[in-house]
Amino acid sequence: MSQHFETLSFLGMRAIIASTAMRRLMETIRRAAPSNATVLIRGESGSGKELVARALHHYSVRASKPWVDLSCAALPEHLVESELFGFERGAFSGADYTKQGLFELASQGTLFLDEVAELEPKLQVKLLRVLDGNPFYRLGGTKKIPVDVRLVAATNQDLETAVRNGRFRNDLYHRLAQIEVHVPPLRNRVEDIVPIANMFLEQQNPNMRFDTESQHLLRGYSWPGNVRELRNVVVKCAVLADSNVLTADDLPADLQMSTKYDSASDDLYRLGTSLSNAVTISPVEAAAISGGTMLEGMEKQMILKVLTETGGHYQRTAELLGISRRTLSRKMKLYERDLATPVEQRHQDCI
Repeated sequence: MSQHFETLSFLGMRAIIASTAMRRLMETIRRAAPSNATVLIRGESGSGKELVARALHHYSVRASKPWVDLSCAALPEHLVESELFGFERGAFSGADYTKQGLFELASQGTLFLDEVAELEPKLQVKLLRVLDGNPFYRLGGTKKIPVDVRLVAATNQDLETAVRNGRFRNDLYHRLAQIEVHVPPLRNRVEDIVPIANMFLEQQNPNMRFDTESQHLLRGYSWPGNVRELRNVVVKCAVLADSNVLTADDLPADLQMSTKYDSASDDLYRLGTSLSNAVTISPVEAAAISGGTMLEGMEKQMILKVLTETGGHYQRTAELLGISRRTLSRKMKLYERDLATPVEQRHQDCI
């Protein structure tokens, strides 16, 4: 089945937008971009926060001005300060020249601070003052430098907890989050998985493709490492595969095992979908069917309903229900005898 998606490019970084969640996020970005408000981007590691930040710059009135980015976790504290604010010659040992900081280099443009939760308390205070419009000094400097920068920050950490624990300033958190957006993890935007995988595969070898079964496995995996993990899997497959058609056997073993459906589970799902679509039953009827209590009937009805809505995806169904995949499989096996009974007979038994 063909799938409709957009392919966009932000500062040389390609974006594939297929899912409803990402379409909504991009619409929010387009609305927020023209303002000068600071934006805090939140999401799991590897989910695409930098891509969203680049999109903000792309759609902003500063798009023709500099884009500058820094990972706050990539450098020691004293180097982060000198990177952000620059230094004068002789400011410290080894400072043999004057260096502009990133705030200066990003003048009239956008400065993106990734992993902003890693900033030390002293730097948090200085950053807050700059965000409030105060000019700053380079390290060792005597001349104040004005600021005209749109700041975008990102984090994969729980900043509310960091604030409560005293690791992050409450006032800085609120100053950064004038507009706050959340990038959904890849497992919550399944429609994006195969188009993104195909994009990475094309970059490695345009003649390669995934077969139907391998695409099914890609969609069924939970991707704890998000897009970054997906890219690594695709690169490995492209490099090591014996054929231009990538099959399930070309995928990593742990990915195959985590998304593998046994035939009995597939049959149970199809029967459950049949039951859900063919006849609407009350919790009392569901209880009568299974010979259990009304509470058990309600539980069964809910499991079948969510399983149908997720298209038979056991992992996502288990996550939505707040149970383990093993528990879900066990529940479905308990329903096996009932689900094997023809729908018409079940309905008659309930009358």
